[in-house]
Amino acid sequence: MRIGSLALDPLVSITRSRASAGAAGGPSSTALETPNRSSGTSSRSSEQGSSSKGTELSQEDQQRVAELVSIDRKVRAHEQAHASVGGSYAGAPSYDFERGPDGLAYAVGGEVSIDASPVANDPEATLSKMDIVQRAALAPADPSAQDRQVAARAAGHAAQARIELARLRLEEAGGGSQADAASPSAPASASSDLGLYAQIAQPEQAPPLLDTRA
Repeated sequence: MRIGSLALDPLVSITRSRASAGAAGGPSSTALETPNRSSGTSSRSSEQGSSSKGTELSQEDQQRVAELVSIDRKVRAHEQAHASVGGSYAGAPSYDFERGPDGLAYAVGGEVSIDASPVANDPEATLSKMDIVQRAALAPADPSAQDRQVAARAAGHAAQARIELARLRLEEAGGGSQADAASPSAPASASSDLGLYAQIAQPEQAPPLLDTRA
């Protein structure tokens, strides 16, 4: 999983869904590796010529192929959910492939990168962006621990944006109060703004970083 320096809010990988971690016969690769990638379904048809065509698969091989088909389907659905909700902030899914006993390539892992950095000098735009990032991170039916970490970080940026937005509104209200110093309603208005700022400035509790994957 390519995270980089989270303090700098780079493009972070939403997920690396290793659905085949518990399956026998699969290659063990770490998140820091640079796996070979291909274009997906097109790779299967191009590799069909190198498969054991005409050779009957053993029962064990048939079971493994069935497992890979299921894994491939889950991985693609997981990553596509991220990409669909992330919209322009998300990159295209990329996949890791494993060749099955039938000679075909199946997706066994994947990732989607997403721009989770705040919008400079625009807290309102940051709030809107972080809402999309959080929904994209948690879009799959089985969000990973890394997905939850990205969502939690986006929630933190959103909390900071709310504080900044409240501060700006308080400053605007303060300027208006000075202009209307003679108005008896000015102290009440300023007090209301201060109360709003104190309420919004309360830090949000980040969601628990739970890994619900097997």
